[in-house]
Order: sequence, then C-alpha cells, then structure tokens
Amino acid sequence: MSRAEDKGRRRDPEGRTERSSGVVGLLIKIVALGTIIGLAVMLTPALVGTDRWGFLAVVWGVVAVLGVTYATRRFVPAKYLVPGTLLLVLFVVYPILMTFQLSTTNYGDGTRTSKEVTVSRIIGAAAQQAEGARTFELAVGSEGTATSGPYTFLLLDAATDEVFAGTPDGLTELDPDTVTVEDGAITAAEGFTLLDRRQINEFSQRGGELEGFAVPTDNGVITAQGFSAVELYSPLEYDAAADTITNVETGVDYTPVQSGDRKLFTSAEGERLSTQSWEENVGLDNYVRAFTDPRISSDFVGIFIWTLVFAVLSVGTTFALGLFLASVLNDARVRGQRAYRSILLLPYAIPGFIALLVWSSFFNSEFGLINNVLNLDINWLGNPFWAKVAVLLANLWLGFPYMFLVCTGALQAIPSDYKEAASLDGATGWTNFSKITFPLLLVAVAPLLVSSFAFNFNNFNAIFLLTEGGPFSPDNPTAGGTDILISYTYRLAVGGAGQQIGFASAISVVLFIITGVLAALQFRATRALEEVG
Repeated sequence: MSRAEDKGRRRDPEGRTERSSGVVGLLIKIVALGTIIGLAVMLTPALVGTDRWGFLAVVWGVVAVLGVTYATRRFVPAKYLVPGTLLLVLFVVYPILMTFQLSTTNYGDGTRTSKEVTVSRIIGAAAQQAEGARTFELAVGSEGTATSGPYTFLLLDAATDEVFAGTPDGLTELDPDTVTVEDGAITAAEGFTLLDRRQINEFSQRGGELEGFAVPTDNGVITAQGFSAVELYSPLEYDAAADTITNVETGVDYTPVQSGDRKLFTSAEGERLSTQSWEENVGLDNYVRAFTDPRISSDFVGIFIWTLVFAVLSVGTTFALGLFLASVLNDARVRGQRAYRSILLLPYAIPGFIALLVWSSFFNSEFGLINNVLNLDINWLGNPFWAKVAVLLANLWLGFPYMFLVCTGALQAIPSDYKEAASLDGATGWTNFSKITFPLLLVAVAPLLVSSFAFNFNNFNAIFLLTEGGPFSPDNPTAGGTDILISYTYRLAVGGAGQQIGFASAISVVLFIITGVLAALQFRATRALEEVG
C-alpha cells in the first residue's frame, strides 16, 4: 500500500462513522431491552401478590423472546417478524381468548368478587357493635397500584398502638418497624401503596373491592366506618368444610343454592340470607342460554335478517354513491377536482358519534330539519319502517366518503391503455366501464367491501346513537324496530338493571363467529376476481 493511499484512508471517515453508528445502535438496544426487563421486574411483585401466574408467565415469556431475538446476532428474520407477531398476539389473539374465558363465567354486577370476599361481606353486613369492641385508625394499602389492588386494611389499635394488616382471610399483626405512624395515623407501610382519602371514597362507592370490605376476627369482623374501623360482632359464622353460613342466634343454616347464573346462600325454607353472590365458572351455560332463552330466540331470526339487510344495504349504497362520485371526478375534463374532492371528504372528517347525534335531531318528526325543509310529515324515529330508512340514510352520509376515497385510488391505478384500446375497438363509455373499469376496480376493492360488511354487521354506534334500537312496541319492550344483533344483546346483557358481563362476552363470541363465517364466505366468493386482468 502506498503512502498516499494510506493517508487517504486515514482521512476517510467511513470506518469511524460505521463504528459510531454501531455504538449508537448498541446503546439503543441496551436501553430498550433494559427498559423492558425493568418493567417486567416491576410488575412481578404485583402479579405474584395477586396470584396472576398466567400473566407472569406471559410477561417473562415476552422478555425471553425479545432477549433471545435482539441480544444476539442470530435469528435475523425473527428481528422483523417478532414485533408484528407480538402485537398481533397481544392486541388481537389475547383479547379474543380473554373474552372467551370470561364468557365461561357468571361475572357481572353482584358477581364481581371471589367467594371468600362475598362471604366476608355477608358476615360483615350482619355485624353489630358489641360493648368494649376494639377501634382502629384505618389506612388502606394496595400490594399493587392504588387502582388495581389487592387491598388491605392497615389498622392501628387505638388502645394498644399495635399495627395489623386485615384482609378477607383474617387479621395479621405487623412488625412496628415496617410501619410509619405519624400523629396517630399510618402514613407508610413496607410492601404497600397507601390510598389517599379521595381514592378510598371513590373505590368504596363505585361497587369495587372496597365496598363491604370486612376482616374476620375471632370475635367477629372489622369493618370501616368512615376513615376509622371498628370490630363488630356478627351472629353469622361460615363453615368452609360444610360450605354453610350459620346464624348462631337462630340456628338456621344457609347453603349455596343456584338462582339463575349465580348462587345465593339460602335456608331450607327458601329464605335468602343475602342477594350477594360471587364469580365462578359456569362452563358453556351462557352459550346455552343464548340459544334457549325465549327472550332472545323469539326475536333472533327477525333481528338477524334485518342485521344482514342493514349490512348489505349500508355497503351497497355507500359503494354505489362513492363509485359514482369517484368516476365523475376522475374525468380530466372536470375542473376544480381538488376542491370537489375536499368537500366530499368533509363527512369523513366529522366524528361519527357527533354526526349521528346531529342526524338524530334532523329526523325529529316535529321540529327536525328534514321534515321542515321538505315539508314532510314523516314520523322518522317512531315508525319501524321509516326508522330503518333513517338509519340507512345516516349511514350512507357517514360511509360514502370512505368508498369515494377507495374508488378514487383504484380508478387512478387502472392503466388508461385498456380504455383507449377498447375505445379504438368501438366500445361505448358504458361498455368500457362495465367490461373493463368495473371488473378491474373490484379486484382492488372487493376485500375492502368484505371488511366494510363485517364492520356494519356490528355497527353498534349507528343504531344506538341514532335510534337506540327503537322504536319499541308496548308488547315487546326488549326488541326494537332497528335493533341489530349487537345492540339487541347489549340491551339484554348490559343495558338492564344489572350488567351480565359473562353473558355479554358469550354473545360477543357468537357474533364474532357469525361475522367470521360470513366474511370467509365472501372472501371465497371474491376469488373469481383473481382471474380478472
């Protein structure tokens, strides 16, 4: 190597640049992996404390996959596949699995807690203060975050200054060195995140884990009274072996008896001790109920047919209008194309829930804009037929800009040579469009039409915000004239006096399967378009 070449290489910064970029990339990799591992370490105590072993395994499984993939120079293809795969699993597959798991339970209002917590609450609800009962200064701690729990009563005995931790499983004395007491109140405790008074009030009143929280003791139970706690005597005793609650004053035993989708402690004479129940697995009972409950099956066929009609017409009308406008504005002879296209996209820029509420006022039979401007006397939202027309019109206004965008892009992607060759062969404008343009356009937009059908099949917002599923007849207040399957089952499972989350999850799974089957059939039917062109 000559001296000039060596000198030129030393002046060439390419090697130094490559080394510096490699160092930066290594630092970014270390920081990213360190952050992920740190988050996993931070979440581990909370997951262990709540016995969430499945979540713990998933968290550390993700850490292991990321570590093996990006900490080494092997598995190069995986470096590109792992992020998308993890996002697919976490945001698509996992929610589906969790929904199915929830559908096999009776989770809902009145069944949100475990059996142990429910028993503790029932015993606590029957408690009364005895003479000389212990009183405590109360603090509420969480072994996880302040919003997630699980929660523990941190109790400072007002007479002895002893400190206890109370859970639905019982009372445990704490080491005073692990607790900080200031001005007669617990201000900190090792292993716990303390809730402030606003959080205690909020979580106690909204039906959460703190509502009815009771700590069993040898003399009764400890319950909160404001921001203090008192030991109360309860005449009820629970026998875990026999699974019975006994009233020691009357000698009456109460055992769990099935009532609908839950179990209630009931005496031999049929007297219920409480309306409180607990979450438990019910297998496929929610699915059996979905197909055998007369309230659902009696209206299912009619609502299913209207759901199909609504989805098909919504897609068909929006596609037809969008394609017509796109074809007109795709002609080079039209002036001001950009301005027209911008105006036509305005409905797409307005949030759907706002637009639907505005359309609801437009359809008002007394002072609505449509009746007043057109001098009509149509009861748009009170007549089942006209309510269906109103829903389709509003959905047409909301949906055609999307189809206009899709069709505009597809039309501009079709080579002009095809149409010019057909014109030279004597093809008319309609023949050109029907034989060349439209088939080629369907190749591009057919999958989007299928996805649009699936969306409208479960288009809850369009129904609920515009008509709330109505109008309703006096003899059938549960099934409305514009109800589709999702809005109908929402009213049955969630919209009533009590939310039945497990049953709603089962309905969601059923609708997911129906939509998937219909979409698969549609995709299969569109395979014939693959031969076009």
